[in-house]
This record gives sequence, structure tokens and C-alpha cells, in this order.
Amino acid sequence: MLKTIGLAVIKGPGGPPAGQTLGQTASFRQTAPETGVSPGFAGILALLVMAAAWPVLAQDGGISAERIREHTRFLSSDLLEGRGVGVRGGEIAAEYIATQLALAGAKPAGDNGTYYQKVPLVGIETEHGATLDASSKGVGLGLRWGDDFVGVSETQLPDTRFEGDAVFVGHGIAAPEFKWDDYKGVDVTGKVLIMFTNEPPSNDPKFFDGRALTYYGRWVYKYEEALRRGAKACILIHTTETASYGWDVVRNSWGREAPFVKLEPGAKALSFAGWITRDAAGRFLALVGRNVDELLKESERSDFRPIELGIQVRGHIPAKVRQLETRNVAAVIPGSDPKLKDEYIIYSAHWDHLGIGTPVGGDAIYNGAIDNATGCAILLELARAWGALPRKPKRSVLFLSVTAEEGGLKGSEYYAAHPLVPVAKTAVDLNFDALYPWGRAANVVITGAERTNLYPLAQQIAKRLDLAIAEDAKPEAGHYFRSDHFSMARVGIPAFSIGHATEFAGKPAGFGEQADREYVSKHYHQPSDEFQSDWDFTALGQAAEYGWLLGMDIANQDRLPEWRPGDAFHR
Repeated sequence: MLKTIGLAVIKGPGGPPAGQTLGQTASFRQTAPETGVSPGFAGILALLVMAAAWPVLAQDGGISAERIREHTRFLSSDLLEGRGVGVRGGEIAAEYIATQLALAGAKPAGDNGTYYQKVPLVGIETEHGATLDASSKGVGLGLRWGDDFVGVSETQLPDTRFEGDAVFVGHGIAAPEFKWDDYKGVDVTGKVLIMFTNEPPSNDPKFFDGRALTYYGRWVYKYEEALRRGAKACILIHTTETASYGWDVVRNSWGREAPFVKLEPGAKALSFAGWITRDAAGRFLALVGRNVDELLKESERSDFRPIELGIQVRGHIPAKVRQLETRNVAAVIPGSDPKLKDEYIIYSAHWDHLGIGTPVGGDAIYNGAIDNATGCAILLELARAWGALPRKPKRSVLFLSVTAEEGGLKGSEYYAAHPLVPVAKTAVDLNFDALYPWGRAANVVITGAERTNLYPLAQQIAKRLDLAIAEDAKPEAGHYFRSDHFSMARVGIPAFSIGHATEFAGKPAGFGEQADREYVSKHYHQPSDEFQSDWDFTALGQAAEYGWLLGMDIANQDRLPEWRPGDAFHR
């Protein structure tokens, strides 16, 4: 059944016709068979091979926006049921990606000579009967699952009950390098911590990196720090401003099964890690004569101290718990240099999305066309182009499609802890996640590249391709910490994503920003993130071409890239 996204998209001028590759001379133009079948099946075998070797991309068979389009179409089809983790649709996606990598000539890089790295996870889905209650001086308040709160017990037990006194801890941050401590030495053992996501606002680039969100502002850090300090539960107050996305995104992400790395015996865990809406927080705080705006203002002061609210919180969190069978997909194309082939470039993209969930307008399949069938499609096209090179670059390349990104980067986190190639010999991770098929790109976003000594090279290649490098339009959203390259960065690998364009050729100024807002507000993590037949994939071809040239140059450099001295991720 064809479904509509409701997003007005007009093809931009200058893009290649359907079936034509980017940057090719007429003699090497390629057209996919007119069968309506994905190139992943019979069609891909009929595609022309590359005609000449790098470095002139226009003469080597090129990067095809049409192939990227067809991979995206298949991976986001209803047949794959939203590519959920540990279910049939996700397994089909992993099999498809492995098959395409094999057809590209990439060799298995997973467990026991396979294309798969098993990722042992536990799936936890909070039951709709979950309750969260608060009381103060005999006055009680009950919150409604989904409408008022969402979350999960990290105990990995099918039934968890907890009770504790609520303590407001501002943003829940302890950052000595910024001389900021929301805890001020207060013992919060056994408490229920209430806090805001994000971090204290500032335009000072030396204070929490100015507008750019640091890891301290991410919800993952909040829960980690709460657990380190012995808290019983941690509840984030959601506001669209502090989270950078609406409640629907939180509810759709947290109101379903979530993957977790299996707890070791005796390991501690939060009885509840969750969110409450701004409205619910207002009613919660009104029990003691407080309000959301007042506490948000207090949380932005450096002399803030934790506030015992005088509210008792009780929760009952029943859950479905199961062992998840899921896999990263990994394939390698060896390098040509006898010594440097033991060092690796990684191209990565997550294959999972949200699967089947709460229906919206009668549609329960969260297809994830943009997020992240697009990134996987680029990964596969890069593998095809790399595999077709008559002579390979000096270093090897690992194509890595990871699972469970939507559940908190779990697949890439597992890979970083159990790498298939040595971390110390990994030159870079170039990640692709959620790119916009809205015409010919005028720029490229590579947030995080400036943290490394690769940035001058990244600038040179952008100039070569007539692309501007755009600044992150929403640094306060913390995109650098929300995709799989971050897992690699945490173990020392220079890593960043090659992101979607913010401006498009032939479109009015501000088109990209407006379209981005519309996507985030109406389609991000919604069933309406679906493939559309009138999408123009030129920008995705450009992003792949950019990643190709950047990866190729890194693969042939004499020395491994590094983080810039002083950066938080410096080796």
C-alpha cells in the first residue's frame, strides 16, 4: 500500500536524470533495468562496472544517486515492517545489507567468517499498566502512562516497584572542567532525582561549548550520573526547548521495546529512567507550590543547590523482558599496501528503526525512510564503488551497519567495546545518518570534523565538489552525541557524520531550514517517514561522493588522523 508523507518536495534543477550517475561523462552513463525491482536483486547484476580508477571520480563509474534511491526504497518498504530490532523486518534488513556487501565484493568481517557480529541485548517493553504517583502532605497525584510519562526500569526484571523522596538537581551535571556541579556534594542515595535535560545555556564558547550541546546535556549522561550517585530513579522534565524535539518523539521512542546490554550479575541499575511532560511536571511541582519555569531559572545558576521537594514518588513498572537476537553487519575490502592494509577506514550507518508501534492515522509501521534507510543506501553504494576499483587504496575499509541505534547507540557501543578491527589501527569512522533527498545540495554538514586534524582536508574536498561547509544549524540539539560515530569517538577513533544539506540549489533561501523543521516536527520517528516516489536523491549522491573522496584520501595518507590537542576525545 502506498502511503503519503505530506511533505511538499520539489525536485531541484541540475540533478541527474533517473538512472544516471553523478559526475560521469556521457560514455559512462548507467541506467538501472526498468523492472521495478530493487538493484539489490536481479537488477544489480546488470549494472555496468567501473571504467577507470580513482582519483578522477568522473571516470570511475561514479556514485549513482539512482542506486541509492532504490536501496532506500526497499529498506523502507512496508515489507520490512520498520526494521525493528529482534523481529523479522530487522532481520530482513540485515540480510539484505549483507547480501549487497557480498555482491560488491566485500569480504565477511563478522563472527566466525560471517558478515554478522552478534550483539547480545535484552529487550524491555514497559507495559501500559505502569503507574507513577506522587504525594505531599496527604495530597496525591497519579500520572498517566504515555500521556504524562514514559520510561523503563533498567533492572531488566518483569516487575519493578520503587519508592523514594524527590530531589530536584537542576540539570544533573557534575562538570569540573566547566566549574559546574549541580550536586554540590549532597548525598542522593536512594532518592528519586528530578531534573531537566540539556545544560545551562551560554554563548560563551568556553562554557559548555557555548550553544553547542556537550555530552553533559544528553539524557544518556543524566541517567549514567544518577546511577553513579546511587539514585533509585531519575526523571527528566521534558520541554521542547530543552530537548529540541516534541513529546511525540519521546513517547514514540520510549513507549515501545528498548534494547539494553545485558546486566552482569550483581550490577546496579536504576529502578526507573524516564520522562514526564511539562504539563505533568507542573502538576507534580504544584503539590509543593513550585512551577517548571521557576525551577528551570534556578537550574541555570552556578550557585544552584539540590532541592528536597518534599514529594514522595512511587512507581510500579511492569515490563515484557526478552533476550534480543540482533546483529551488526560488517564487511571488509582489503587495502593494497602490505603494511597499511592492517589499518582501516570505517564507513558506518545504522540499519534499525522503530518497527511496528502505536498507529498514527491508521498507520502502525514506522518505516524510517530518511532515518536511516538513506544512510544504509549510501553505505551500500560506497561499497559497490570501492569494490569495483581495479586497484584498491593502501588502507583497508570496513563497511559497518549497526543495530539498535534508536535504542541509544547500542549496536555501535557494542562494536566499540568488541571491535572487529583494532581501535588503535582505525583511522576514522565516517558515519551516515538521515540525509534529505530534496534536490541538489549546496552544502554539507560535517559536525565534529573540526575536532580532528582532518578538517583542512574536509574543506578542500568540499571546495572541489563546489559544496559549502555549513555550520550545525542547531548545535544546541547535540547531534554529535546522537549518532553512532559518537560510540567510536568515546574509544578514541576520530569520528563524525557526513550529514544532510541545509541548503539546496534552485530552492529559495531558508528552504532547507524550513523543510528540516517540518520533517522533525511532523515526520521524525513517525509512521510518515516513508519513501516518496518524487524524492530527488541528488544530494545523497553528493554526500556519498564527498565521503568517497574523503575516505579515499585518508586511506592513502602516510599517517593516521588524530583528534586536535585539547579536544575532549583526544587519544
